[in-house]
Amino acid sequence: MAGTAPQIYRIVTLSSGASRGSNLLAIHRYFAEHALPVRIHHAIFTSGKAEALAMCHNLGIAQAVISAQDMRLFEARVLDILRSEEIALVALCGFMKLLSKDFIAAAGIPILNIHPALLPKYGGKGMHGMNVHQAVFEAKEQVSGATVHRVDPLYDHGDILKQAEVDISSCRSAQEIATKVLAQEHLIYAPSIYAELCKA
Repeated sequence: MAGTAPQIYRIVTLSSGASRGSNLLAIHRYFAEHALPVRIHHAIFTSGKAEALAMCHNLGIAQAVISAQDMRLFEARVLDILRSEEIALVALCGFMKLLSKDFIAAAGIPILNIHPALLPKYGGKGMHGMNVHQAVFEAKEQVSGATVHRVDPLYDHGDILKQAEVDISSCRSAQEIATKVLAQEHLIYAPSIYAELCKA
């Protein structure tokens, strides 16, 4: 009897219009290098000005640009893609908006984000919002890190799936912290996505 084709997990990434695509590229490379049955079916951006659009085009990743000025309309259009294309997971890659509780419930699939710091209840010192690396630097913290978590309507409060610490004691600027933390994000995000897909 002929064997059945292996399941291919289709995922969607959501990114802001300012995205350079660093985590998106790391995810794509990880699945390709490890020959895993996962592909980025759509990379969705909130603006056509994103640098990462050209990168996705060069990699053969389908892109869509959907304005997030009206979040209700944005979420409705994204839900249409998730439902019509049998998407298994959404990964935020520099997406700077809050997704609503109704959207998260309606999607019915895992929605993950990576936070560039350790969240407080797991060893971090605070929620620093958009300027996390500057805040960590100014607080003279010795350790930062990266946290993969489920998306929650509150900013970066979802269930933790994976964390990794980064020693930043030798960093002399917020930019140095950002560089070290981003390297750690690249190491833990894609494996966490795959682990979540395999739970289904």
